[in-house]
Amino acid sequence: MTLPAVEPWPQGRHDGYRRSEVTSVVGQGDDVWRRAVDEVLRWGVKTRSGFSVDCTTPVVPGQRVSVTVTFLGLSVVEPVEVVSVVNDGQRAGFAYRTRPGHPVRGEEAFIVSRHDDEVRLTVRSLTRAAPRHPWRLLFPILLLVQRVVRRRYLRSLLP
Repeated sequence: MTLPAVEPWPQGRHDGYRRSEVTSVVGQGDDVWRRAVDEVLRWGVKTRSGFSVDCTTPVVPGQRVSVTVTFLGLSVVEPVEVVSVVNDGQRAGFAYRTRPGHPVRGEEAFIVSRHDDEVRLTVRSLTRAAPRHPWRLLFPILLLVQRVVRRRYLRSLLP
């Protein structure tokens, strides 16, 4: 749904999902590109944003991992599955979908791309309320948290 290999991301129908796409400049040059690709393809955007991931190997389609975030002493485990990976020399990244037990339902993608000498990070997401309590009731608060986390993602690959 978030199509990390495609630029631009087509509008399409997303049936009740909230759509977001944000981009920031990471830096310039081949060294920045190589570092950004390595970080993105090894969950670095998540881990450098305060999450822990139970896997540090490169992402592959079908890979199931647990992402954990701790806030105010409360740990929340977010089960996800990688659904798409791209690494073609101009774009590198992946998308994962949420699995049952995740606080929201949807998909998120982290993509680094080259534009001449400039390296950019793009974060795409499609989100809607999880089908089960208590997360369904907390969805409005989770949307606010998601905005804060997106800003952290965009800064995660800066030197």
